[in-house]
Amino acid sequence: MKKILGLAGIAVVVITAIVWLTNRGDAETSSWRFVAVERGSLEQVVAATGTLTPVTTVEVGTQASGQIAELFVDFNDQVVKGQLLARIDPTLQRQAVRESEANLDRTRADVEQKQREFERTKELHARQGATDSEYDAAEYALKIARSNRTSAEVSLERARNNLAYTEIYSPIDGIVIQRNVDVGQTVAASLSAPLLFLIAADLTEMEILASVDESDIGTIEVDQETRFTVQAFPDRTFGGEVRQVRLQSSSQENVVNYTVVVAVQNPDGELLPGMTATVEFITAGVEDVLKVPNAALRFQPPEEMLVAFRERMMEQMQARRAAADSAGGTPAGPAGERTGGRDMAGVAAGGAAAHAATGGASRGEGNRLWMLDENGDLTMVRVRPGITDGQYTEISGPRVEEGMQAIAGIVSGAAASSTSNPFQPASGQPSRRGPMVR
Repeated sequence: MKKILGLAGIAVVVITAIVWLTNRGDAETSSWRFVAVERGSLEQVVAATGTLTPVTTVEVGTQASGQIAELFVDFNDQVVKGQLLARIDPTLQRQAVRESEANLDRTRADVEQKQREFERTKELHARQGATDSEYDAAEYALKIARSNRTSAEVSLERARNNLAYTEIYSPIDGIVIQRNVDVGQTVAASLSAPLLFLIAADLTEMEILASVDESDIGTIEVDQETRFTVQAFPDRTFGGEVRQVRLQSSSQENVVNYTVVVAVQNPDGELLPGMTATVEFITAGVEDVLKVPNAALRFQPPEEMLVAFRERMMEQMQARRAAADSAGGTPAGPAGERTGGRDMAGVAAGGAAAHAATGGASRGEGNRLWMLDENGDLTMVRVRPGITDGQYTEISGPRVEEGMQAIAGIVSGAAASSTSNPFQPASGQPSRRGPMVR
């Protein structure tokens, strides 16, 4: 009994496969993929990427060398102007101050000594008790002593300033967004001031430094509206406006870019410095217009369909000419209406369509929509494209109407019938089918 059931199951599978293979040959026809002409709004944008940065940042360094003895602030701390941020070990600077003070005392004493000697020599010189040479030498020694005293005073002032530099104060009100030192770390300020802290003035107002390609920079203007997204909030869109278009360019791999500064309001502090922003500059916008997916404007029928379309257009053109000859030079227009005796608009329309279906098709790509007429035959509608947002394009024309079904592609018979395989699960959505022009 089990053997009989097994043979019956095999027979069912074989019969099903045979039926599917038989039907598969009939399914080897093409299916059209249609898109609708819609009415709505469009925005033309220029996309770019940039980095969020605070509007004002100050790098806090040090002019004194030494070991970090104390730190009074950390990351994200709010600080005010004049607040003590850190202290460098002042031992060496204090010793330098004491040494300068001692040197100043010595030069002062030397000035007093040289002053007394000069007074005695001056008195003797007045009584002819000292020569002119001795007088000049005493005067010169006094001037040198005074110069040494002045130099010692400057050295003491420098030493005291170096001692003051061991205490690092905040130059502005803001928030600490970067700290590069720890207690015990040695900093050397011999050649350049090392960076200790980076302070942002205000994070409620930020800016994006966006890099825009030279081909798009001509459409960017100051005060232009923008919107952007960040990876931290993928479902949210933030707004901004262009503050500056910098004239300095940069080149990477022969691609020239310009920096555009976008002003951003950040009242809640959700946007953080360093975030990567994807910016869209809104360069144009229209409302309540007809639009169609770009795939429909890019679609070009296969060569055999174009040949069939051309032949049909030629037949229609010859029929109109015959009708015009029989009516005494009064041809019917494209829509069947009667026109003037010398007006060959219908014939010209047929010739233009036939030309567009052959050699002229490549030159006018993007200016026509292909669709099916009421008889299921391939036909074409001329359109005037407007702005595009990358997915849809604005179109207009005397024969364009909302709801028209334009051809956006052809689904091959194998792809269209693959879902009818009885051994595979069905998937995808069927496309609208139409007759294939031969």
